[in-house]
Amino acid sequence: MSQAFNFTVSSEAASGRLDLFLASSMPQLSRSAIKTLLANGHVLVNGAPAKPGRKVRAGDCIEAVLPEVKAEMVRGEDIPLDILYEDADLIVVNKPPGLTVHPGAGRAGGTLVNALVHHAERTGGTLSSVGAPLRPGIVHRLDKDTSGVLVVAKTDTAYASLASQFKEHTSSRKYVALVWGSVKDDEGIINLPIGRDATHRKKISTRTRRSKKAVTGYRVLRRYTRFTLLGLTLETGRTHQIRVHLTAIHHPVVGDQTYGKRPVPPILSKPLANELTGIKRQCLHAKTLGFTHPSTGKRMKFTSPLPEDMAGLIKILDEEEAALNRPGN
Repeated sequence: MSQAFNFTVSSEAASGRLDLFLASSMPQLSRSAIKTLLANGHVLVNGAPAKPGRKVRAGDCIEAVLPEVKAEMVRGEDIPLDILYEDADLIVVNKPPGLTVHPGAGRAGGTLVNALVHHAERTGGTLSSVGAPLRPGIVHRLDKDTSGVLVVAKTDTAYASLASQFKEHTSSRKYVALVWGSVKDDEGIINLPIGRDATHRKKISTRTRRSKKAVTGYRVLRRYTRFTLLGLTLETGRTHQIRVHLTAIHHPVVGDQTYGKRPVPPILSKPLANELTGIKRQCLHAKTLGFTHPSTGKRMKFTSPLPEDMAGLIKILDEEEAALNRPGN
């Protein structure tokens, strides 16, 4: 069945565009989904359809109706899931690199959502209808080639609670990244607004006409001759934030084909060079996720081990660094 969301515009939100107001009020929906709702007349302002650029006024009553979800729009697929935890409210998974989170333009299947739909069908479970039809239960996302912990809501109540925690930054996320070069400071904060690149619209950049606040904290975990292993935390959760921020400070993530691809230096040892050549994605892993359980109020924390590609590369770096530091070298 369809869902209706009702909002009253506050004085603080007045004078902004309608589509931007909806994006802020309904973080579970993508900009394209909001655009579709407006185009199809599913958003009413004071009872009448309105255009995306309409300026909202204090006291305006806005109703957004999400059409009934048709189950056949996302089919279940028997894709393996690494489930870290599951109960009636939510499911926590360890997403492998290379798996897209949800269907979208040009991709109808082979995603985490397809795997979750199959799991729900097989176990008699549910997924939150919020975000459907293409993103049922998806509270937050990881890039296709980023691995690690991700939580999915199974009920609409759980979705609302989790989405609020991500929006208010009361959830905690910790990442691990291997980057090129020697990061100067042992820890620091990257506070650089980002947005769509002014020239390359498919990329995110600090060179943008419409930027949003983006803050990433980092701490050096290990130093190597030509690399640094970083622990990272997010104050904001912008698209590609970590990757763009690390490239902006001239330490791109190893293997990043979009923001920091670098050739393998010829002076590296053969084992290390071979391992680097085999890395086909950014070495970025969502290691830890913490949040408050929507029903019990208990604080929960989940940790995922490094995937094989990153673990193998770091093992070689550790071995070579230990060899360099042995007495007599």
